[in-house]
Amino acid sequence: MNRVVLITGACGGIGSVLCRRFVEEGDTVLALDIDASALDRLRKQLGESRITPLVADLGDAAAVQQAVSAAVVKRGPVDVLVANAGAAEGLTLATTDVASWQRDIHLNLNGTYHTVEAVRASMIERARGALVLIGSVNGMAALGHPAYSAAKAGLISYTRALALELGRYGIRANIVCPGTVKTQAWQARVEKNPQVFEDLKKWYPLRDFATPDDIADAVLFLASPMARVITGVALPVDGGLMAGNRLMAQELTLESL
Repeated sequence: MNRVVLITGACGGIGSVLCRRFVEEGDTVLALDIDASALDRLRKQLGESRITPLVADLGDAAAVQQAVSAAVVKRGPVDVLVANAGAAEGLTLATTDVASWQRDIHLNLNGTYHTVEAVRASMIERARGALVLIGSVNGMAALGHPAYSAAKAGLISYTRALALELGRYGIRANIVCPGTVKTQAWQARVEKNPQVFEDLKKWYPLRDFATPDDIADAVLFLASPMARVITGVALPVDGGLMAGNRLMAQELTLESL
């Protein structure tokens, strides 16, 4: 489609697939990550002509702005932002301390704000653009990781504010909220319990989990002209997890569901 697409967290399990899928669409990808060596591998894998690596810490607003501005000079203004970078530390309130709380909030919420700020003025000036944030079902219900979840809940509210205030400039803002996605981020839990995915299936109405390509499908749609009048939406891509609790409903109704 010949767009310039900025993707943060570009080298992660979902981020690398997002980069590949937008390249396959014919877009130029500004791949932003903190890991320079991983970015170099991604660039070689997907093609040097389509991938521009940007090294920056999302917690540093000035560094993000500088990296994006330098890339725009070479590649042109950003048409689509996919704010994908994120991570979680404390599993519970009991294992969360002040430092880990601040790190989770700073990366997941503040880091996304810094990235949006790096492209917002240009999109307003050009009167077009698509912002797709990557949230989580953790921002919709209490599912552990309290600081991460608070940040992701904040992103849902932030997305709505972006949609409300930037819509008059032709800029759309939406957030995709994945449920369980089989990526390397789950490795520690798999090592602790090799059956973790099988154990989790009972909570998902579809009895299945999203893949990184499923997340990319949703992002590509929301970034495309097919979604031209869709803005301010929080879209779960979660196998039905947020639709309801089948096991609880079964106990309430005393019927097999």
